[in-house]
Amino acid sequence: MRFMPFTALHPDLGRLDATLPDLGGGLQWSQVHKVRPRVPLACPECAWGLHPKVSRYGVRFFCHDPGRPPSCELSNESWEHHMLKLEMAAAIRAAGWYATLEVPAEDGSWRADVMASSVDGTQLMAWEAQLSPITLDDIAARTDRYVDDGIRVCWVSPHEQAPQWISTVPAVRVRSPKERDQDWVVDDGLAGFDFAVGGWLFREAPLSQFVRWALHGQLVPTPVLPRYRRVYRVIDGKRRRFRRSQWWTSLQSVGDQKKHEAMRQRQEAAKAEREARDEEAERRRRALEEQERARRAEEAERQRKQQEKASRARWEEIHRKWAEEAALRAREKGEEEARLAQEQAEQEEIQRQVLVTARAWWSRLSSQQKTELFTAVAEYAWRESSLRVEIPQTPVMSSEYAYGVPVYSLGRRRILYGVVRPCPSLVASSPGMQRLHALARSAQEARELVAVMAGGRVTNLDLPEHEQLTMC
Repeated sequence: MRFMPFTALHPDLGRLDATLPDLGGGLQWSQVHKVRPRVPLACPECAWGLHPKVSRYGVRFFCHDPGRPPSCELSNESWEHHMLKLEMAAAIRAAGWYATLEVPAEDGSWRADVMASSVDGTQLMAWEAQLSPITLDDIAARTDRYVDDGIRVCWVSPHEQAPQWISTVPAVRVRSPKERDQDWVVDDGLAGFDFAVGGWLFREAPLSQFVRWALHGQLVPTPVLPRYRRVYRVIDGKRRRFRRSQWWTSLQSVGDQKKHEAMRQRQEAAKAEREARDEEAERRRRALEEQERARRAEEAERQRKQQEKASRARWEEIHRKWAEEAALRAREKGEEEARLAQEQAEQEEIQRQVLVTARAWWSRLSSQQKTELFTAVAEYAWRESSLRVEIPQTPVMSSEYAYGVPVYSLGRRRILYGVVRPCPSLVASSPGMQRLHALARSAQEARELVAVMAGGRVTNLDLPEHEQLTMC
């Protein structure tokens, strides 16, 4: 079963949240639900129209109007995903923090299922309900994007089996309630360190309690030292072994793990000291044997030196040949670098000449003529296509478009509308211009462009001719 968003965009009040009493905008649900005329609402993900609805369980949400884009992530989330988001939002608010659903980053680098923010606004923590499969690299990268923005994060999985990434990022697994009045329970990803046992033990807690502890810093994600990554748990009467490299745990358990590791290292150091004493006794016993071996080794050493002398002579010859080969390679490298430098200089000269040509092309217009030209472009786009275009305050020539000035449409999607006054003699060096819309100031310029743009479209704005109409 697929569900719908909890948030919608109001044309005047901005973002509305169906889980809040006042919808986050000072409105009652009755002011948007089943009212006529209908309040114009839009999906914050795909911008499609939305209308308010209430499920048979009394859950308020927003539903896409017919014909929604099938790729909208909010509309493709499952019922279980949405209910888990609701549960996390309720737990966050019960902990005294603000909870906002489906919050996107300004640059679009992330979108939090539920964003928790402290009352004073100094702390943020993202809560992600992750039901669909995801690779370790992808979830680590998404976590890093939160961290880069100074946001803590906790990933929550409701699946029966713990996901592979539960030890890769700050994460827990939760168990959904069998009855409506029961709690969601964190049953994996939360642990405590037992100093007496010398290892970690699984812990369980209601999701609401876990959220409170995590928000207030009573639980923190901590890496598990290699020696303690193996952990056991009884499931269905059988003792099973797991490996965990990260837990949510208390600060006391973090300290206990460090203390236990320090104690273990001290014990190993004492054991090593005892073994060292035993080795010393063994060393003395072997010293007598070494004296005899030394005598035999002395003769062997003499022979070895003779062989080493002969080997050194061979290596000197080999090194000499290597040096000659290295010198040859150095000469070849120098010649190659000189050739590349010459090619670069020639390319730079070509670019300089191209830039001189482009500047000469645009210098044929006065500032007033340029202003008239771009005003005419805007009027033409609106008259012919009902399209508003972005007119740059300071037109910038683009080498990609034969040193014409690209003009883009205004609106949600910024699309290239056309290229104003590309230089005809530079079109050949800009292959992409053959598929674009060129806008010429006059009939003369249009003829020059048509002659070199076999597949492109050229529009004559029919402005007064300027001086020096020689082709660039």
